Order: sequence, then C-alpha cells, then structure tokens
Amino acid sequence: MKTRKIGSVIIAIATLIVVGFTIYKIIVGKDVGFNEVITIGALLMMFFSAITWGTKEEKDGILQEEELGQRITEKSSKVSYFLLTFFIFGAVVADKFINETINIFLLLLLGLSMITLPFIEFLVTKKYQ
Repeated sequence: MKTRKIGSVIIAIATLIVVGFTIYKIIVGKDVGFNEVITIGALLMMFFSAITWGTKEEKDGILQEEELGQRITEKSSKVSYFLLTFFIFGAVVADKFINETINIFLLLLLGLSMITLPFIEFLVTKKYQ
C-alpha cells in the first residue's frame, strides 16, 4: 500500500476519533472550545492535503510544485478567499439577527477580508513593475 493512502487512512481515523470525542463532550454537556475546533481543522487540512497531492518518490498524482499544481493552488485560493468573505458576512448578519447587535470584531474582520485580495494584488503588481 502506498504511503499517501496509509497516511490518509491514519489521518481520517484520527479525525473521526476527535470528532467523536467532541460529539461526546456536547452530549454530556461539557464545553467544546478552541482545542477541539483547531484540532479538527488541522486534521481535516492534513487529510485533504494528503488525498490531493502526489509525491515525487511514488509518482502518484499531481505534485504541488508542478505548474498544474501551482495553478490549482492559485485558483482554489481565490475561490477560498471569496467563500471565506461570504461566510464572515453571513456571521455578521446572523449575529445581528440573533443578538440584535453587531460584533465589532466580526465587522472589522469582514472589512479586512474585503480589502485583503485587492491589497495583495496591488503589492504583487508592484513587485513586477
């Protein structure tokens, strides 16, 4: 069995264990906090990376360093940026409806997310001029 598949299975099992433990904590009424969310996020990030990219040694898929891999990363980064901005906007709207107030930190995050892409594009453009 290839290293990539073995790694993917191990990470998937670890993710299921942490998700199961988190669900257990919710059921018994314990607080779910930063550690659980970050651990689940990190494990899912590793899992998706493991199933997406191939390795040079085993020549088993698209390499992240190749031109196609860079193009995929470029395109998915831009889509991710817009989705994240949309989710932050949704959180601001939900906060307004649920709490009948606007969380200033969420609002600042929304503003920051809206200017990030144009600002980074400006900086990169200046690098090439």
